[in-house]
Amino acid sequence: MTTGGLTIRVDSRAPVPPFEQIRAQLADLISVGRLREGDRLPPVRQLASDLGLANNTVVRAYRELETAGLVHSRRGSGTRVAASAAGAAGDEARATLAEHAHDFARAARLLDATDEDALAAIRHALATAEAPRPLP
Repeated sequence: MTTGGLTIRVDSRAPVPPFEQIRAQLADLISVGRLREGDRLPPVRQLASDLGLANNTVVRAYRELETAGLVHSRRGSGTRVAASAAGAAGDEARATLAEHAHDFARAARLLDATDEDALAAIRHALATAEAPRPLP
């Protein structure tokens, strides 16, 4: 589904819940700069209708993004990309992350993993990863 120049896909057969698929795709679009500070996300009802989902599914995805500080919502003016999200990661951190992602993608291809399997593995790893602890 394409809305406002953005392509969002939800695979009902995937083990990842639809709200998480939406959240992850929008977070990715923000992190790579396709969505920038102040950009408005599609209205909940429009996105839900376009994807054939319940409004609450999109509401939950947007709420998760807001909790993470990536977007902010205001009744009547919609949901927009937050200022802090636009410059959250430095160039060096992005380059390092991209290098690790490339290595993972290469390994996934060697294993003949599907894109969905590889993405599911990353989402699971992120969901279960512990935050680094500060040194004493």
